[in-house]
Amino acid sequence: MTTAATDAEGSGAHPRFAEALTEMGLAEVLGRVRRFPDETRTAAEAAAAIGCELSQICKSLIFAADSVPVLVLMDGASRVDVELVRQALGATEVTRAEAGVVRETTGYAIGGVPPFGHRTRTRVLADRGLLDHDVVWAAAGDPHAVFPMEPKSLVAHAGGTLVDVREQQA
Repeated sequence: MTTAATDAEGSGAHPRFAEALTEMGLAEVLGRVRRFPDETRTAAEAAAAIGCELSQICKSLIFAADSVPVLVLMDGASRVDVELVRQALGATEVTRAEAGVVRETTGYAIGGVPPFGHRTRTRVLADRGLLDHDVVWAAAGDPHAVFPMEPKSLVAHAGGTLVDVREQQA
């Protein structure tokens, strides 16, 4: 009998994330996790390691909306427009969360935050741009590991609300 920890060791996913996948009925995702010898902390590093377009990377970013953590899922080629996040949440102020808040909220370090399987439940906004692809790649709880998933499924499993929060290019 295998455990989530054993599966995680074989998959390269963080053990907490592997356990979350199993609990969510997504254990098959463990077989698709790709682990790299070098860290893939940035979207560009991940895209280069995978061999995909930068926009196929799903960034999991934690912001503080009126001091309450919120997760924003964004494609790797785009930046989050904090003002649009503020409007979408009806918040007074939105800022990037500090590293300690990210780890405390999610249980993961910046660069390895997955889109779901966090220590605490947070509100999730997902930019519609993620739906432009058949498959996106997201962190598997570790800066060395990523997994592929169909964007609609990823957003649904994250409990995300689709919004337009991408910074517009001038």
